[in-house]
Amino acid sequence: MLEELHAKSEARARPPSGWADGAVVRRRSAVFLSIVLTTFLVASSAPTPLYRVYQESWHLSSGTVTVVYGVYCLSVLVALLTVGALSDHVGRRPVIGAALVLEALAMLLFLQAGGVTSLILARTLQGLATGAATSALGAALLDVTRRWGPLFVSIAPLIGMALGTIGTSLLMDLIPAHLGSVYTLLFSALAVQTIGLAFLPESRSPRPGAWLSLRPRIRAPRSSRRALLVTAPVFVAVWALGGFYLSLGPDLVQGITGSASSTADGLIVSLLTGSAVPAVLLTRHADAGRTALFGSLLLTTGVAVTLLAAHGDSSTALYVGTSVAGAGFGPAFQGGVRLVTANVAATERAGLMAAIYTITYTSMCVPVLVTGLLVGEYGLLRCTLFFGIFVMALSLTPFAGLGKISAHISSRGTA
Repeated sequence: MLEELHAKSEARARPPSGWADGAVVRRRSAVFLSIVLTTFLVASSAPTPLYRVYQESWHLSSGTVTVVYGVYCLSVLVALLTVGALSDHVGRRPVIGAALVLEALAMLLFLQAGGVTSLILARTLQGLATGAATSALGAALLDVTRRWGPLFVSIAPLIGMALGTIGTSLLMDLIPAHLGSVYTLLFSALAVQTIGLAFLPESRSPRPGAWLSLRPRIRAPRSSRRALLVTAPVFVAVWALGGFYLSLGPDLVQGITGSASSTADGLIVSLLTGSAVPAVLLTRHADAGRTALFGSLLLTTGVAVTLLAAHGDSSTALYVGTSVAGAGFGPAFQGGVRLVTANVAATERAGLMAAIYTITYTSMCVPVLVTGLLVGEYGLLRCTLFFGIFVMALSLTPFAGLGKISAHISSRGTA
């Protein structure tokens, strides 16, 4: 009898058959999905250092550049509002695969671009691909690692944006005769990832409702709506700032430093998003509400320093302010994502990620587009001042609500 009880006890203590293998598969899937998501964001920011070349070659104004950027963001929004929740119904892999193919085609269009029309077409196709991919990839990451998913979702865009701008800048300086080499490299990476996707296990079983899910709407689950409402101003502030740097950052650098270097153009965006990564890693175990509050304060401080730099022609203050803003950029977004996704069912993840990305891409598009159109009339420095005040006001708006939401979620988790 004792031997039988001992055997049963050992059986209960042993992990189920295949458990270890399943954990390994989930880790590999998380790494692969993070790389793919990062690649999409690398591609999204890769054209930024080339904008100056496009301006000089095709005689484009700053307003036209922001229109090109705005078209990209609007295309992302169209995809998010239509196919954003599709992977909840047909599975993650089909949506990610289609997005990879579209993104690869966009890289080919960039290579052949000969004017603003072809550039807009390439950006449009890229936006549709990015919108379809981000919600599906974000949901897939939450499927395979509920613990680390929000962290990967927060970090991948930051790393991608940093690598995209600085990578393009370095390639422009190293291979000036082949300015489109970054698009060739990205096309190759996307092709390899499309093949790799065939070996990725599907993390979400198909279910009915695919056609109905294509109706344009924002799908925020009831359990996340209160947190999303409170954190939305933070998301807007964070990504409006990111959009400003991605579109008008090179013009701001030249206006303050007088430098027309492609490396300087890429460095300013990379500094913003790159400094956000260590800040996210340092705060990943902290309370989500406090993390978002801390990030908002740093973001506000950094923007204030950057505004002083813009009106004092101080390149040192510009880089310091950008670094401080970046250190707040990451925790503000990551803390908000953790708050919003805390109590969401698996079948609602893609729809929620689409809602989050809808807010972020609207923020990256609309304020920057308006600012770019006003630059011709009021000047870059004055528009930068108004934009900075707008970002600071938004980042401080939900100051009281974030703490309350965090406490509410914590109490639900312990109930």
